[in-house]
Amino acid sequence: MKVEIWSDVMCPFCYIGKRHFEQALEKLPFKKEIEIDWKSFQLNPEYQNTNNETVYDYLSRSKGMPIEQAKQMTRQVADMAANAGLTLDFDTSIPANTFNAHRLIHLAAKHDLQDLAEEKLFEAHFLKGRNIGENDVLIDLAVEMGLDKDEVTAVLNGNEFAEAVRYDIYESQNLGIRGVPYFVMDRKYGISGAQPVQAFTDALTQSFNEWKAAQPKTILTSLNNNNDAVCDENGCEI
Repeated sequence: MKVEIWSDVMCPFCYIGKRHFEQALEKLPFKKEIEIDWKSFQLNPEYQNTNNETVYDYLSRSKGMPIEQAKQMTRQVADMAANAGLTLDFDTSIPANTFNAHRLIHLAAKHDLQDLAEEKLFEAHFLKGRNIGENDVLIDLAVEMGLDKDEVTAVLNGNEFAEAVRYDIYESQNLGIRGVPYFVMDRKYGISGAQPVQAFTDALTQSFNEWKAAQPKTILTSLNNNNDAVCDENGCEI
């Protein structure tokens, strides 16, 4: 069963939601039958950090709040993240335009490294204070995850996967998704936000059971009249 996850790698709730989703999935007996497809979403597609803004500057300006209120808000988010086993360092996080980061994720998907790319980008932004809006940083991260440096450089210096990113965003608009993270299960059910682990467990279980029940059953018609010369759990007979 496919689960599509719309996310932006500058969104702390997307990182927390990712971890809660993973913790839920790990407990489920059908986890190997779940296919995960990360989808691009940009919270602020026009943003460019040209003035060395901090996260607190960005929140203060964009939300019209005092710096101290912005710091208090991020402390609350950091506490929520800690409960999910994550350490978020908002003091060093650098606000950035994430369009090229999303293009990198699409490239990583081509090499079956999409989930690793998401994790590396979240970690770089929230834990290591790296500017994921800079191509040099993205190239370093890509090499760390095992991608070819020349291929990554060529992609980031060109326009490859730009339309894929835009199409993901177009899809989200058609589905009525206005915020992230947003988890779509079998294109039938949606769950928004960094929900508790149990909420993901329940949603995955319900979606999977319905998906499994809808799968066509294959029943074979035997063309021979006996079972001579076969082996089964009781051994082999001739």
